[in-house]
Amino acid sequence: MSQAASPSTSATPQKPAAAAAQPTRRWFILSWFQAAWLAFTATMTAWFLWTLRFLFPNASMEPPMTFKAGYPDQYEDDKVVERYKEEYGVWIVRLRTPKGVEIFALSTVCTHLGCTPNWLENEQKFKCPCHGSGFMKDGTNFEGPAPRPLERYRIVLADDGQILVDKSRKFQKELGQWDDPEAAIRFS
Repeated sequence: MSQAASPSTSATPQKPAAAAAQPTRRWFILSWFQAAWLAFTATMTAWFLWTLRFLFPNASMEPPMTFKAGYPDQYEDDKVVERYKEEYGVWIVRLRTPKGVEIFALSTVCTHLGCTPNWLENEQKFKCPCHGSGFMKDGTNFEGPAPRPLERYRIVLADDGQILVDKSRKFQKELGQWDDPEAAIRFS
């Protein structure tokens, strides 16, 4: 006879419902492997984007090349105004000469090695702290290793009567450029 197969002796074993819901060892290993690759990919992407950021310049944080410095009557004769030294790198000087009054803008960069001189009010001179170069009130060098006078910037009166300083144009004394009409504002 033929015997009917009993349910307990079937060819494929039956798993209980609770055992089928539990994750297998293979799923556990694959999930950690996937997490590791995801972390690696995220790290490499962040590193690539951070590196790519350095290929493009930041927004320029330099001060503007032109600025208004008030009205000429706000400046005293034979005085050096240092209020624009930090922000714009400029001294504005109103100097009484035999020819009249001149207002000019001096660069705050020493012509020796590029340090920033200091204005010494008691000694009436600019003195470079790096190597001891000295400059007179008009910017002419007279002591130390500086090979030439300080440079002047373009300075004119704007339409509204204020002083307009333009740092994009420089004037050098040794080239005879200090006589240029835009190197100083001159009053009789």
